[in-house]
Amino acid sequence: MGDGRGDGAADDGSADGPDHAQQVHDAFPELDAVSDDRLREQVVEAWVLGLERGGWRDVHDVPYAWNIHEVSNVEHTRGVTEIAVESAAVQRDRHGADVDTDALVAACLLHDVGKTYEYVDHVDDDLVDPDPTYTGAVIPHSLSGYALAHEVDCPLAVQRAIPHFIGEIPDRTLEAELVASANAASSNAITRATMGLSLDEWVDRYSQTSD
Repeated sequence: MGDGRGDGAADDGSADGPDHAQQVHDAFPELDAVSDDRLREQVVEAWVLGLERGGWRDVHDVPYAWNIHEVSNVEHTRGVTEIAVESAAVQRDRHGADVDTDALVAACLLHDVGKTYEYVDHVDDDLVDPDPTYTGAVIPHSLSGYALAHEVDCPLAVQRAIPHFIGEIPDRTLEAELVASANAASSNAITRATMGLSLDEWVDRYSQTSD
């Protein structure tokens, strides 16, 4: 899968500022897999709020991790979505699992939207007036991502699948488990490729969610 930029990707050349909604549509073609029109737009709305409040010029500027800039959050998010959807197909076909595809894809696309808040202090390029009401590393991105999904009225099935760290949601749904496992698979590949560390090792050394 490519990085989603394409020739039609928006830029910050507009006199009125970046067209974040168009950026999100261009960055995440997986939006087309969400059959519910309103849910699809809610995913875009959550991303737009995060990008605007974080002062980001482009959705591709958000890194995968505060200390890993070789991979964008867009690339990771698309990988998580692809892994989760393929895993869901196996669970459905092999085991008769009843997976809510719309909720799964929406949650995958939003599982790291909170990085638009958390990572404003860890980018090289200057941002455009990040809003201190929302931004900073105090709240983990999976929780601020949940808050963004809640703010735009995403269905509860989507909201509860976004917090993907152990213990954040005590009673995980099937969709939440798929998001968490796909996130771990993608993240482990990224940390090994960029830093030679397993995901568990990276979390132990660098994550604010570690004990």
